[in-house]
Amino acid sequence: MPENQKDAKPNNKNSIGIKFRKIFLRIPLAEKILFTKHLSMMIQAGMPEIESLKLIQRQAKSRSFLFILNQVLKDLENGQFLSVSLSQFVHVFGDLFINIIKIGESSGTLAENLNYLSSELKKSQQLRQKIQSAIIYPVVILVATVGVTGALVFFVLPKILPIFASLNVKLPLTTRILIGFSNVLYNYWMWVLLGFIALIIIFILLLRIRIIRFAFHRFFIFLPVVGSIAKSANMANFSRTLGLLLKSGVAIVEALNIAADSLPNLIYQREIHNTAQRVKSGESINKYLSEREQFFPPTISRMIEVGETTGNLDTNLLYLAEFYENEVDEATKNLSSILEPLMLLLMGGIVGFVAISIITPIYEVTQGLKAN
Repeated sequence: MPENQKDAKPNNKNSIGIKFRKIFLRIPLAEKILFTKHLSMMIQAGMPEIESLKLIQRQAKSRSFLFILNQVLKDLENGQFLSVSLSQFVHVFGDLFINIIKIGESSGTLAENLNYLSSELKKSQQLRQKIQSAIIYPVVILVATVGVTGALVFFVLPKILPIFASLNVKLPLTTRILIGFSNVLYNYWMWVLLGFIALIIIFILLLRIRIIRFAFHRFFIFLPVVGSIAKSANMANFSRTLGLLLKSGVAIVEALNIAADSLPNLIYQREIHNTAQRVKSGESINKYLSEREQFFPPTISRMIEVGETTGNLDTNLLYLAEFYENEVDEATKNLSSILEPLMLLLMGGIVGFVAISIITPIYEVTQGLKAN
């Protein structure tokens, strides 16, 4: 008995360690794209699945991906299907990824499904890059503004402030505001920094509360300019995911629920789950979407109606995905053109305010000296 207990303890610890490690596994989207593409090519070339995965494992760079491949290879060698093994990492790959592979295994079209999944993931990556590229320039300008302001407050003003203090003149309001702001930052910068970090942490923690995150997501999609981009991005993701699932042979209700869970916005998750419930009770998709025009533009409900009528719903959905991806592309370009001058004005305004606050009292003193 003692020997058996000794043997059992390390196994339990090892099992707990593996489960704990699984929680923190993350794989970049680019690596998922390469995985599906390479596995598809190898299977099409006639290479056995296990040998294909071993080859991919030798080329993998991510530690998380290596850990997953080790687990998957062990499962496949024990006779499990690839989709069943990957389902233990559903938080890494998502329901869409696993269901497409599962359908490919059951229908004998795994290579084709993997190839199609790779191209769809690539399109999702391009959509994400378009959105990210739209905010890069404003962020750079904002960082530059904070940097310039910080340099003035911590390096320039401390040398000039003693001169102002020695002047027996009433300083302009802008100068007094700047001196007060500078003193607070210079003397209490640690508290200001900690307060700013605390606000960010509180905001992140609040967003973990579902009802608050739900309210924030609702507020976000109704913002000017940014809200329209968020709507188009959600429409593109929804259309592409649902179209891909239907094309792969997933039942409509199950496909809607999977598509809902793949969306980041809780409002759209709720709406698509509600759509699935209505479809389950016998209604068409477009009927529910047409009743919710504040979330779903008329274009999507009409195209889905045509697809349901003609039996080409998956094709129409993939067309809609392309359409809304182009909408996001145009909207992000417009957002950049709007934000760039605004951020430049903000930067110029802050620097100009500091410059006026410094120059004005010096000018008034020199004018006073000339008069004397």
